[in-house]
Amino acid sequence: MIPFRLIAADLRRHLPGALMIVLLIAAATGLGVAVTLQERALRLGSARAADRFDLVVGAAASETQLVLSSVFLQPSPLPLMPGDVLAKLAADPRAAWVAPVGFGDNFEGYPVVGSATAFITDGGRSAPSEGRSFERMSEAVIGSAVPMPLGALVKPQHGAAGEGGHTHTEFAYTVVGRMAPTGTPWDRAILVPVEGVWRIHGLGHSHEDGDDHDGSDHDHDQDGAPDHAAADHDHEADGHEADGHDAHAADFDAPLSHWDADGPGVPAIIVKARSIADAYRMRQDYRHAPTLAVFPAEVLTRLYATLGDARRVLTLVALGTEALVAASVMLVTVVHLGQRRRELGALRALGASRGVIFGLVWSEILSLIGAGVALGFGIGYVGARLVSGVLESQSGIHLPVVFEPEDLGFALMLLGIAAVIAAVPALLAFRQPPAAALRS
Repeated sequence: MIPFRLIAADLRRHLPGALMIVLLIAAATGLGVAVTLQERALRLGSARAADRFDLVVGAAASETQLVLSSVFLQPSPLPLMPGDVLAKLAADPRAAWVAPVGFGDNFEGYPVVGSATAFITDGGRSAPSEGRSFERMSEAVIGSAVPMPLGALVKPQHGAAGEGGHTHTEFAYTVVGRMAPTGTPWDRAILVPVEGVWRIHGLGHSHEDGDDHDGSDHDHDQDGAPDHAAADHDHEADGHEADGHDAHAADFDAPLSHWDADGPGVPAIIVKARSIADAYRMRQDYRHAPTLAVFPAEVLTRLYATLGDARRVLTLVALGTEALVAASVMLVTVVHLGQRRRELGALRALGASRGVIFGLVWSEILSLIGAGVALGFGIGYVGARLVSGVLESQSGIHLPVVFEPEDLGFALMLLGIAAVIAAVPALLAFRQPPAAALRS
């Protein structure tokens, strides 16, 4: 029979030392738990953010950067595809809907993304939580995390947030709808028609003279920016952008037009396939220069492998720290037993069996380690939640911090190792003769 009351009394008597041991074990355990939970949160959050994106088509470049920019809205300059790719995909019978993704502007730190109504409504299967989708070039739909009311005006600033580009003062979008929360970076985005983005930057078709399909008014460079020195724009020698914008501000409020092969290029196109087989066929067809088609899930799997490698390294570091803490606990316990030799000898002299002495020492050490492990799981969970909160505010991705059955296995493994470690000083006390202990 293990004297639990005696264990509790002994722990109260040596409370400062016991707390120090518990905190050391909790800190080492918390590091490993936080690393595991955070890696899982990143994996689950990014996978859920990519669920809506069956296939992404971009120019032949980096697959990873294409996914990071189009799915997670990470600012990065992407090469443009030829203008006929968007029209070709839109006419492809294997596609349920397609939506271009155009970057380059922001408003008060929120990215302004050019896209299409199909992306907002998921091809007509859903609707904004407030208002409606855009129907004209001058209208916008905001994400759920953008703190703006319907009817507000958005005057886009050129460049990503923090780059300090000029503001397109002669153009303004009117907010007409708000999307439902998605737990993705798109909650912090301002979605506008890609035709409006083209018009603001002097790209696309002009509505002047009643001709909606005259694509000869603009020359484009490698990055898709307008050549303001073109003769048909009648610009001054210094090429001020305002002159080009004035030529297009008048019809900025025009209804949306159809995409055609003569339209400007876009950095990425989101494709919703009608079936899994269609998705694979389209990926194969558009995986050759000048385009690159990717499944975001495949790219994320490679990123997960990198995260998994980093997690294993950090977990090994945490286990090494656990081993150092365990060695420290062993040392402290042996010293502590040396100071309690007379007490343990008195218990033996009063009739306590060797088994009781073993159980007393083993249970006391195991209770300290167990308390440290339990506290460490709590510390690790809180730490992972704090880190996830910071990352969510920066990226807009919801990062769920959750325990899974494998975490219980990790806790049981730690307790099993602790049981073995606690048995060493318990055996030392077990083998100590009572007479020798009383004479010490």
